[in-house]
Amino acid sequence: GRFLETQQRLPCTPGLGKTCFCPFPPYQPIYLAVKGVVFDVSSGKEFYGRGAPYNALTGKDSTRGVAKMSLDPADLTHDTTGLTAKELESLEDVFTKVYKAKYPIVGYTARRILNEDGSPNLDFKPEDQPHFDIKDEF
Repeated sequence: GRFLETQQRLPCTPGLGKTCFCPFPPYQPIYLAVKGVVFDVSSGKEFYGRGAPYNALTGKDSTRGVAKMSLDPADLTHDTTGLTAKELESLEDVFTKVYKAKYPIVGYTARRILNEDGSPNLDFKPEDQPHFDIKDEF
């Protein structure tokens, strides 16, 4: 990993009032994956930040939880096995109208771009998101 070197005093722990020389900026992006697509949901920190209602969805591929509208830890997985047609329809709706519409794509999970044996998935196509003016390099 790369670190940003700085001589600026930054708080080590919010609220303690102490300062130190930190090797990284205090801002940490909030990422969430749905259908193998990683979104930066930092702009929705009131929903996804620490202590927020949907924080459990972050840091992983939570496709099943999004489809079922569930925060149950057992549902916070990429696995869509056994989802109903209604749940799959809901997943597609939320994926398109919420995540792709509101949050920039920052990457893809290995399951999305690789086959089970680790070879490249030749059928992989990056998601289109022209309103964010981000060019994929795939």
